[in-house]
Amino acid sequence: MIPSSDGEEHETQGEATKTVIGKRGRLWEVDAARGVAILMMILYHLTYDLDTFGGYGIESTSGFWALFADTTASLFLFLVGVSLAISHTRAGAGANRTNGNLITKYLLRGLGIFGYGMILTLVTWLAGVGVIAFGILHLIGVSIILAYPLLRFRLPNLVLGLAVILVGEYMRLQGISSESPWLLPLGVVPENLFMPDYRPLLPWFGVVLLGLFFGNLLYGRGYGVRDAGGNGPAFVRPLEFLGRHSLLIYLVHQPILVALLVLFGIVDFGGL
Repeated sequence: MIPSSDGEEHETQGEATKTVIGKRGRLWEVDAARGVAILMMILYHLTYDLDTFGGYGIESTSGFWALFADTTASLFLFLVGVSLAISHTRAGAGANRTNGNLITKYLLRGLGIFGYGMILTLVTWLAGVGVIAFGILHLIGVSIILAYPLLRFRLPNLVLGLAVILVGEYMRLQGISSESPWLLPLGVVPENLFMPDYRPLLPWFGVVLLGLFFGNLLYGRGYGVRDAGGNGPAFVRPLEFLGRHSLLIYLVHQPILVALLVLFGIVDFGGL
């Protein structure tokens, strides 16, 4: 998940087994994986900036780099699902939790991240560099809310996730389009609309569901004693740091990249 999972201590007990997720509830391997995704994102956006603003002809929106961008997004979204599974396991350990508390928790979290996405929509519209109408933050916000009824399931999330991906890919291959902007979240795009970051629910919500399946498989209740918290090996701690501050880095890295490119004379907006 671009916003990192919170760090409460939690413990879940089954009939004969117990799952312990860390001293502070942090999963170093998830943080480190999110840190890898952050580095991939920064590399791709640097390439995109050189191509779009610097005119270096890298073709950042096709071929290898388009695949690299999709791989980066897939890793982020898969980790959204994993983090949701961990969060749900943690919430289930609280004796004072009620369904109302949980619904409110996930609703507010989803709306908050969607709100950040809408800020990016406004900023990109004002900047005139292509509008991010439904980017990865919009998708994550909506996915957190839509995934709430599915948080406790394993196999159904695998099946549904694959189905959502297949439907989305079918729609993409068929080139289905519409003049209505209200269908953008479902992957139906008006012709000749350029969006630098577009991640519709079909197929990308399916990747979140696959992560939810995998997260429940590894970190759900009844799968034995496992202390997965604390710090990982020393060589992954920089990645853990990036993963734990992923939302902040996501929001500020592009302005910083562009400012550095201008400062070093690599990009000249006056010549665009």
